[in-house]
Amino acid sequence: MGSCLSEKRQQSGASALLESLNMERVRTILAHPYPYPHEHSRHAVIAVVVGCFFFISSDNMHTLIHKLDTSVKWWSMYVGWILVAAVYHLPSFQSMGVDMRMNLSLFMTIYVSSILFLLVFHLIFLGLWYIGLVSRVAGKRPEFLTIFQNCAVLSIACCVFYNHCGNRAIMGDKTFKRRNSSWFKLWDKEERNTWIAQFIRMNELKDQVCSSWFAPVGSASDYPLLSKWVIYGEIACNGPCPGSSDGISPIYSLWATFIGLYIANYVVERSTGWALTHPLPEKEYEKLKKKQMKPDFLDMVPWYSGTSADLFKTVFDLLVSVTVFVGRFDMRMMQAAMSRVQDGSKQDDLLYDHFGERDDLWFDFMADTGDGGNSSYSVARLLAQPSLRVQSDSSVLNLPRANLLIIGGDLAYPNPSAFTYKRRFFRPFEYALQPPTWYKDEHIAVNKPELPSGISTLKEYDGPQCFVIPGNHDWFDGLQTFMRYICHKSWLGGWFMPQKKSYFAMQLPQRWWIFGLDLALHGDIDVYQFKFFSELIMNKVGDNDSVIIVTHEPSWLLDWYWNDVTGKNVSHLIREFLKGRCKLRVAGDLHHYMRHSCIPSDKTTYVQHLLVNGCGGAFLHPTHVFSNFNKLYGTSYECKAAYPSCEDSSRIALGNILKFRKKNWQFDFIGGIIYFVLAFSMFPQCKLDHLFKDDTFTGHLKSFFSTVWDTFIYMLGHSYVSLVGALLLLAAAIAFVPSKVSRKRRAIIGFLHVSSHLAAAIVLMMLLEVGVETCIRHKLLATSVESEHFPDPTGLRARIEQWTFGLYPACIKYLMSAFDVPEVMAVTRNDMCTNGADTFPRVGAFIYYASVFLYFWFFSTPVVSLIFGSYLYICINWLHLHFDEAFSSLRIANYKAFTRFHIKETGDLEVFTLAVDKVPKDWKLDPDWDGELRQPQQPNHLREFPSKWTAASIQQDPVSTVRIVDHFVIKQTDKLDLKPTNNQTS
Repeated sequence: MGSCLSEKRQQSGASALLESLNMERVRTILAHPYPYPHEHSRHAVIAVVVGCFFFISSDNMHTLIHKLDTSVKWWSMYVGWILVAAVYHLPSFQSMGVDMRMNLSLFMTIYVSSILFLLVFHLIFLGLWYIGLVSRVAGKRPEFLTIFQNCAVLSIACCVFYNHCGNRAIMGDKTFKRRNSSWFKLWDKEERNTWIAQFIRMNELKDQVCSSWFAPVGSASDYPLLSKWVIYGEIACNGPCPGSSDGISPIYSLWATFIGLYIANYVVERSTGWALTHPLPEKEYEKLKKKQMKPDFLDMVPWYSGTSADLFKTVFDLLVSVTVFVGRFDMRMMQAAMSRVQDGSKQDDLLYDHFGERDDLWFDFMADTGDGGNSSYSVARLLAQPSLRVQSDSSVLNLPRANLLIIGGDLAYPNPSAFTYKRRFFRPFEYALQPPTWYKDEHIAVNKPELPSGISTLKEYDGPQCFVIPGNHDWFDGLQTFMRYICHKSWLGGWFMPQKKSYFAMQLPQRWWIFGLDLALHGDIDVYQFKFFSELIMNKVGDNDSVIIVTHEPSWLLDWYWNDVTGKNVSHLIREFLKGRCKLRVAGDLHHYMRHSCIPSDKTTYVQHLLVNGCGGAFLHPTHVFSNFNKLYGTSYECKAAYPSCEDSSRIALGNILKFRKKNWQFDFIGGIIYFVLAFSMFPQCKLDHLFKDDTFTGHLKSFFSTVWDTFIYMLGHSYVSLVGALLLLAAAIAFVPSKVSRKRRAIIGFLHVSSHLAAAIVLMMLLEVGVETCIRHKLLATSVESEHFPDPTGLRARIEQWTFGLYPACIKYLMSAFDVPEVMAVTRNDMCTNGADTFPRVGAFIYYASVFLYFWFFSTPVVSLIFGSYLYICINWLHLHFDEAFSSLRIANYKAFTRFHIKETGDLEVFTLAVDKVPKDWKLDPDWDGELRQPQQPNHLREFPSKWTAASIQQDPVSTVRIVDHFVIKQTDKLDLKPTNNQTS
């Protein structure tokens, strides 16, 4: 019986406590009813002291901002603005004693005043320099960004001081007497226990700090010349204070101290020519400067950026190329017309045989470079090394630098232009192996090959050479940039380029040939190329010779994936003219490494090995999507190597869920706007009373989703803007699905994709409306219809109003109104619901939707990225769709590789594929490169350390981490045999 009574008493007490703690009571209890500053303030006064040190040198603040900008984007200020404006209305935030509007008002006042004061000072100082009263060093113009940054720190310091100490000018009936030795007695043994006790009693310590360390400097009568320009403080005394304050405000004195510190430092630096720092000797300064040098690499291309002008230009160039050039004008036709010799088998601008008389030859293949600077330079650095030491099973191999480099297209992303070719393609190779000192970048090669002095023929030149075929990205401008920078330039860094046309044939030692084909945007060679190569095969290529065909696109994989047939001219050339002499097909375009080798059978084998290596620097492509390829020209193939492995490729795809927004934060611009269009017509939701009537969580949840469904039905019948936006998005989603699937499946996939986005947009809209309605019901928002008069804690407004003839207070009023976005949104929402959306003024409606957009965009961007990333993950791993879109979103710079070939004296072709799993992000000047002695006329390819930059960590340098991921040998043909034997490949 007693236990039952006690339980009832506990229940009644708990219910009474819950009833008493309603939102109104919580707001009343936690809001501070007494004058500012709040007694619970715990702001560290040391922030003011730290702020002073930023003014020791003007470079400190710039360095801090630069470091922050590398990891925090400037748009984060927008996020901070709307979050602070929302958090301000929470009672728990007000309980900390921070009046955000008061602080912002004070900050703006001091900030603008400081900027104006310093600008006037700089104008006066420049005038003194102009008439010759100060040193000529003062003639250097100050950076406005530095002035703004210093003024911001100064203003924040004053606000922190005001939060902690207030604006008291005179301390009446001081509790703690001022002592001359107060700075040192804190550390006396006798006073240590007292100081610790005072530290525990924070309020008393705060008063002592404010009264002793940051006390006012005096009264205005002590400075008669400044009596009209100072700001007075408040009188703090017990009981009524007679008269007005004559004491200078401590905030004003703190501001004047900071301004004086800045002016003194600036005058000393500019008038005397030396800074307030210890100067370094010249040699040490140069050494430190070299240590701080960094390469100016560009980041990976943001393919999902909604603000990139390069991507819009790429789309435009592609449309123009497809519309104008394909089937109408072909640069390859012009190249054929410009050839000086009609007989294709004798054209010296297409056929190169200067390597043919050598006993053996090393040559490299890479493709799809010119994306991220780190990845492109990592591969270029490996290509430039005099030799590479790699582990092969139980032995260590020393692979010398190749005499020849073949690049398989897509030289720069996202579109071919002078900027992308120079910065994304040429720059990494020039850092890896510098061009000759006498070579000028603006030089145009008219009569190629332009050999170095003292060399008369290509056979005599022993340096590395480079030949390039164009890719689809190089054709976006009709091959104009490729012709200008490849066919009319002689050097790619330290690689000599004798190439004259976009396709070529090359005779190699031991009866090996390379055919470099230009597929353009057609995916096939044109008639003139076919004529040249077919006649070359009939007249030059022997029956027992071996041919390597290099193309940009791996048609065997892409045709299998898209269930299509392309490259009919190439297939005809291989099957009807080479007739089994094509030992190897090499291509790029897909940014991974895969090798398929033929399975021995009784059927005719036209190509023995199919090799794809597009790991030259661009983003990674998946391998698991193409793992089921197994047949070409009626011959069966099996996958011998894949890099990364199919298991790793499938695992990497999970990053679309976890990292899509981190990698593609610029996608927020488009995603947030799309969601706002979908939910635009459904704002505001004025009838939400039924959501607050249920007492259980399940009831609330049921009512909420019921309202969501009713809103969706309302959108279909009345919300025309949202309905049109949803239909347009549906059409775009269906078109976005790859065409390899049937129309029915494309419609289903697109419908499910759009449905998830539409449902998320409506749910977010309802959550935002419920949140605003909850705050209004508990009087946290919409407490006043008119703009509130924001506080003026230090009396600055009256004085500045006098100085600016009344203009400044009006600006502060509008700026402060713009700061409190939640209040504006709630007030206009109430007016719209009361008066009706149809009769509401357009200006008011614009203000409401603008304030709603600021918060709805912020909340919707993570959701749209999560849903879109999940869509890509499901498609790539479950349906094997979007292999390009799902991995370009990840912008993976790792897993880079190239293939090194060696034609032995026996005629066999040994193939090594070298890869780097992790690409360095930080580089430094290579001390070996910098310290190596160089002869004036010595070619750079003879240097022991040819590359300028090395990884900041030696363990991550590509030269140290490179490894072999595939190794095989192709036997030379002794006699014509279309049926390969088992010992042809090892």
